[in-house]
Amino acid sequence: MASGTQLPQDGRTFTIAEVSEQTGLSPDTLRYYERAGLIEGVGRTTGNQRRYAAADLDWLAFLLRLRETGMPIAGMQRFARLRGAGERTVADRLAMLRKHRGSLEEHIRHLRRNARALDDKINHYERLLDGQQETEHP
Repeated sequence: MASGTQLPQDGRTFTIAEVSEQTGLSPDTLRYYERAGLIEGVGRTTGNQRRYAAADLDWLAFLLRLRETGMPIAGMQRFARLRGAGERTVADRLAMLRKHRGSLEEHIRHLRRNARALDDKINHYERLLDGQQETEHP
């Protein structure tokens, strides 16, 4: 979901196609998220078409952040179950997010270290090419 997207707070609902367009998730993925227990309580029309509320889109945006930061589906499902259980699980949800944040920081450290190694290798090859060009064109 595009960051900064403003959703109407007027009670408007969204079709699965609209949600797919706004989130980048395919309709199949949205249906899977429902079956997996990540999204609950999606409204339906009398014709049984899904109708998502603005709160559903906010929740999906958070799920996407969890996914993009490497939380596995099982972790997302656990978080969703805790969320569904209400206020009594706030401490558990906070602990879970803190743990995930720590894992994310560790992953970022690894990525930075790998990026530095790639930079070193790129610099090495650039120096090799510069040396070749100098010997070819004295």
